[in-house]
Amino acid sequence: MSEKVSFPAKNGSSATGEIVWPKQGGKAPAVVLIQEWWGLNDHIRSLLDRLGAAGFVALAPDLYHGTVTKDPTEANRLMTELDKARAHDEIAGAVSFLAGHERTNGKVGVIGFCMGGALAFAAAANIPELAAVVPYYGVPSRAPDYSRVKAPILAHFAARDGWATPAAAEAIRKELAERGQPMELHVYDADHAFANDTRPEVYNPEAAKIAWERSIEFLRQHLG
Repeated sequence: MSEKVSFPAKNGSSATGEIVWPKQGGKAPAVVLIQEWWGLNDHIRSLLDRLGAAGFVALAPDLYHGTVTKDPTEANRLMTELDKARAHDEIAGAVSFLAGHERTNGKVGVIGFCMGGALAFAAAANIPELAAVVPYYGVPSRAPDYSRVKAPILAHFAARDGWATPAAAEAIRKELAERGQPMELHVYDADHAFANDTRPEVYNPEAAKIAWERSIEFLRQHLG
């Protein structure tokens, strides 16, 4: 079960979020979980719990600072109006906080869904300390400088996604491959947000299970 946490953003301002701890003792790998456009809601908390159960220290920065919605129009507004520079600073701050925490082994990855997937790609380009990046069905509206990516990327996309298209993901993969930067891309016969088990209209249990298992294996491989 997650608990509230405060940590310094990259720019020195105060940031908040929720964190979970693995049951086992000793130092553990760490993961920053980046929210969907709905906010830091119960679904994100359930993903934190799953990461904790898998043996990770996991922290979800609250990029909307307390605001949560179930309305897609409101979610779109919140995402559109998000201060991207502030969000990037808070994500980078979360990475640094985890990297230096006494409960972690110093290795930190990022996993993000929807809006969080796009921010995960941006983090891969802007946070050199990252050891692994896992974006789910999200692409930055303004491409970051992918030449700066150091961490391996495992990306999950949906064949029937008209927002974060497989073609956009493949373009990123191809660009990275031309420079020898590793990105593994999986496209599932599913819809956008197929891993969100609180949305039965799009949730695909089989695809979600496979993607999650691949993600945990990937994170353990690069952060363990």
